[in-house]
Order: sequence, then C-alpha cells, then structure tokens
Amino acid sequence: MMWSEKYRPNNFLDLIGNEESRKLFVDWFTNWKKGMKPILLVGPPGIGKTTLANLAAKQFGYDLISLNASDVRNKKNINEILTPVLGNQTVLGTPMIFIDEVDGVHGRADYGGEAAIIKILKEPTVPIVLAANTGSSDKMKSIKKAVKTIELKPLSPKLLRLYLNRILQLEGIKIDSDSLAKLVIKSRGDIRSMINFTQARVTGFDPPTEKSFETLDVEEGVNAFYKANSIDEARSILYSLRIDPREKIKAFYYSITSNVGPTLSDDDKAHALQIISEADMLYGKIMKTQQWRLLRYLDAILLGLYAITKDTKIRYSKYNLSWQLLHRLMWDRPKIKSIIGPLAKTMHVSKSTFSTFYFPFLLYCIKNKKIDLEFDESLEEIVEKEVALIK
Repeated sequence: MMWSEKYRPNNFLDLIGNEESRKLFVDWFTNWKKGMKPILLVGPPGIGKTTLANLAAKQFGYDLISLNASDVRNKKNINEILTPVLGNQTVLGTPMIFIDEVDGVHGRADYGGEAAIIKILKEPTVPIVLAANTGSSDKMKSIKKAVKTIELKPLSPKLLRLYLNRILQLEGIKIDSDSLAKLVIKSRGDIRSMINFTQARVTGFDPPTEKSFETLDVEEGVNAFYKANSIDEARSILYSLRIDPREKIKAFYYSITSNVGPTLSDDDKAHALQIISEADMLYGKIMKTQQWRLLRYLDAILLGLYAITKDTKIRYSKYNLSWQLLHRLMWDRPKIKSIIGPLAKTMHVSKSTFSTFYFPFLLYCIKNKKIDLEFDESLEEIVEKEVALIK
C-alpha cells in the first residue's frame, strides 16, 4: 500500500502546518449557509488541498461530489453533473462540491465551462470548494472575484522532517540523516511527493538525486519500472513518470516489442500487449469524450505489466535498435525517405505514421518471397534495393 494513502490524515488534528489557513477553512464550514461565497484553496501540488476537502466532507457530514478541470470544461458537462447536485438531489445526503485544478479551466478547450462555473459560484446553494495551484494568473481573476481565497503555503523543511520521521518510525525504517535531509529539501514542500519518493527509495528504487522530485526521463522511468522490487515501488515509479499519456503508452509498447534484451514468451508478450491495448483504448476514450478524470486509471492498467515482466530483464531503449543498425538507418535516411514519401501518400497517412506502423511490416512482407505485394516494377525495385542496403 502506498504510504501517502496509508498515512493520509483522518481528521483535521492529523494535519500539519498552515494552522491559520486551516482555521479559516474550518470556520467557513462551521458557519456555512446558503449564499455564502465558495472557498478557493490556493497552494502548490501535494500541500493537502484535496485532503482538506475530503476531511471537511467527512467531519461535517456532506456527500462529497469531487470533480476536476476536465469534468467541467464545457457548459453541457457542468449542467449534467451539477444541476442535480445544486438541487440537493444526492443518494447519500447533503451535497458538497469540490472542483480540483480549477485553474485549468481556460482556453479553447473551455467551451463555456468557466462562465458556467462563475454563474454557479455567484449563486451557491451548497458548499463549494475549489482548488488551484496558483491564483495569481490573469485567467483566475474572474473566478477569484466570486470566491473567498485561502492560501496554503509550502511547509518548512523542519516540519516536513518531523512528519517524515514519524512515518519512518511507524514503518520501523531508518534513513541516514543526510539522505533524509535531501529528501525533505528536494520535496519543495510537496508532502505527497516526499512520502512517495521516500517509500520508493527504501524499497530499492533510488533515482539520481538531482531528478528525485522532477519528471523522470522516459528511458530512466520505464527501466526503473522493470527493475522494481515490489508492486508498490513499480506504482510509485509509474506515478513519477509524468509524461504525455500517449508517450507513456508508446514507451511501454516499444519496450515489449523491442528486440533489445531478453524477450518474453509468446503468451506473456500477448498478455502484455493486451494490457497496453487496454491502456490505449482508455486514452482513446478520453480523447474522444474529453473525460480527463479517467486518466487516473491509466497507471492502474499499466501496472498490470509488472506481474508479467518482474522476473525478466526487459529494458527500454530510446531507439530500440542496435547502434550498428541505427547508424545504417541514419546513413541511408535520404533513401528511406524517398520510399516512405510516395507510399505514405498512397496509403493516405502521414510519413511519421507510415514509418512507425506500416514500414516495418512492409519490410517483413518483402522478405517473405511467398507474398505477392503487387507493386509496379519500378517501386518494387526501389524497395527491394533499400531492403538490401539495410540488411
């Protein structure tokens, strides 16, 4: 189990830091009545904004309706999701609305979402709490006019160290003083990241110090996933690999299909590709419906690869090719491009798509003399000549 979940506070007394801000938040809930301005919690990621909202719902007896920017990007979504809530119609009881990452509801993808939210904020019939990483941008001005802002500041290194020491004591684990100090300082006040990376470190995954709290490189992250000593460690690494979802899926796909390192059995490879296919279908659904809250399930799907690959030495390479072949491809790039160009046009796809998905299969088919590709003579000669060059 992830420590960040295991040691998530159960009440307001378990929270640390930002005492004055927490007092204002609790006072607002204690005195809340219909028509009161909603609350906007502003602070860096991992500081406890979501935890505050969850605790408020729990301790004040509200049915929490939790949303994020992707759920409220357009007026239609907002009306479908929130209209029943604003009418006090929920299954569990009195509703409370929490909208996370509200600073992301802007731009062309908005489709009226911001205006619809502001209208609700001006006429609140239920408690509404918003959360944002920053409240200083010009885009947040209209929202800030309709709310009461409470700022949450990063915790001091001393307070973070005391909190982390308490968790380590409960886990029966010791970390040397210098390492502990580095974990605290590099967290930059992000409690969640500090806990996650400490857990990852004590379970065997020790990323380079300078990148411990930054986005992991794709190659570094995928290879660390395959080397993980436990499923919790693998989960932590997936969480740390904060790259474009499409790139994450492609990286794992290439790591499974690549010839770099030992290969899986046919059954295991088929199972792994099925998992990647499920991840790809989820992402496709997200792009089609714009339901970005579903993205939270992507890592959970990809985590299924760990059970299949944990006893292998699979690794991911940026190029997935031997240097000798890579060098030859670079040398013959103009000739390869001369093939890909007309074929991509014939297939009505981009050159990038053709070279990534079609070209490898074309080379395979050409090598199989039993398959008649029915090329015209000139094109067949060009392709066969190029295949001979890169053998």
